[in-house]
Amino acid sequence: MTQLQTPAGLEIRGEMKPGFASILTPEALALIVKLTRSFEPRRQELLAARVARAARMDAGERPDFLSETAAIRAGDWTIAPIPKALECRRVEITGPVERKMVINALNSGADSYMTDFEDSNTPNWDNQLTGQLNMRDAVRKTISLEQNGKSYKLNATTATLVVRPRGWHLDEKHVLVDGKRISGGIFDFALFMVHNAKEQLARGAGPYFYLPKLESHLEARLWNDIFVMTQNELGLPQGTIKATVLIETIVAAFEMDEILYELREHSAGLNAGRWDYIFSCIKKFKNDKEFCLADRAKVTMTAPFMRAYALLLLKTCHKRNAPAIGGMAALIPIKNDQEKNDIAMGGVRTDKARDATDGYDGGWVAHPGLVDLAMTEFKKVLGDKPNQIDKQRPDVQVVAADLLNFQPETPITEAGLRYNINVGIHYLGAWLAGNGCVPIHNLMEDAATAEISRSQVWQWIRSSKGLLDDGRKVTDEMVRAMIPEELVKVKQLVGTGATYDRAAQIFEQMSTSNNFAEFLTLPLYEEI
Repeated sequence: MTQLQTPAGLEIRGEMKPGFASILTPEALALIVKLTRSFEPRRQELLAARVARAARMDAGERPDFLSETAAIRAGDWTIAPIPKALECRRVEITGPVERKMVINALNSGADSYMTDFEDSNTPNWDNQLTGQLNMRDAVRKTISLEQNGKSYKLNATTATLVVRPRGWHLDEKHVLVDGKRISGGIFDFALFMVHNAKEQLARGAGPYFYLPKLESHLEARLWNDIFVMTQNELGLPQGTIKATVLIETIVAAFEMDEILYELREHSAGLNAGRWDYIFSCIKKFKNDKEFCLADRAKVTMTAPFMRAYALLLLKTCHKRNAPAIGGMAALIPIKNDQEKNDIAMGGVRTDKARDATDGYDGGWVAHPGLVDLAMTEFKKVLGDKPNQIDKQRPDVQVVAADLLNFQPETPITEAGLRYNINVGIHYLGAWLAGNGCVPIHNLMEDAATAEISRSQVWQWIRSSKGLLDDGRKVTDEMVRAMIPEELVKVKQLVGTGATYDRAAQIFEQMSTSNNFAEFLTLPLYEEI
């Protein structure tokens, strides 16, 4: 095992494989220790505040716009200017930090690539450290791969790199500071900054990030303070770091102005993280017997509460000179069925056309084969303009009731219930095996979509409206009976594997237990 020079109080419990020492350098570890000691108490306070707020919502409290920050919402302020490298983000491709994916995504023709240490990545030790090695090589344009007789390397022109570290709720269990686990997000962020920030600046870009799972402007303030300290430590001008916040929780939707304000010197706008947003709605109202959403496939961006959220995000961003980036079209190309492929591509085209027409500056895709299609729809509206931040939407007037208008409630079908169970088992099995981004039934699934599947089943069992369209009540007995049947179907697709048997057990526990797991990745992380 390679011996590391570690700062006092820091312990590394992960296996040291070739190359890892070149990432876990003294400078990087020193920054991790400083950020952890400075900000870990606040992270824990904010996580405790989440728990307290969830308890209040379980007791019937409804989110609303904050009275104490009304002056910020009413104020005439804008974020700092956007750097040239982030002005044009019409199509952003996303994917895990796996080497082949990194090369293909950077070469895809997209304007930018969100490389993901979070939802589309199983955060085992190997993935996190190998991902950092891949980032270092990608920034320096030296990344390459020989695989199955093929050679992969970067084109002369590549997408702008944007990195998503883990959210505040996720620990890095392989690194302890003063005997306690550290924040996974701080670990991912600090390693990337030490090794790449100055190199990126020298190449005409900069350290750009996506920040996931925020639930309040105070959580954005924590990131901002981390940015300030890190820039000071590394000798970078303040404002060098730019971050786009994913609005993917129902509570954050009521604090979008405030989140932009907290990050105003470091902001690169907001993104409509639609799949996690739906999951958040289910989670936050899980104990409301009157809350119910229809089959997952029926809850689209045209649903009333999703439409209100998308338009409010757009209006809020453009009012503050900030980019508004649309969410993911999870559909992927279908190679062996032209008819189904035409339908899927039509769905992507409609989704991107709606975003562009509304005024969004760009949107996400999950597959390189969708880049040209999405780009075409945005160019139809934007032409040669890099964005349409000048498109203000004073016509949009969204109130709290609009964000809480949870429709459609029906239909809930047996096919929809079985789909949730099937996807849940399939995804959890793949995640346990180390793959956090999985094509399932012609959709690209990550932790966000799997969260919808398992939380929806849990909530249907408990909602008074959780009735199938044939009148049967969704019950835990019904779900338990379907799980082994869907496990057989999953194994017919993927073959046998112990992780899928374990996934079925986990899905049953998560969907029928009286206790609702806050995130499925929390208990899963303890198993890898």
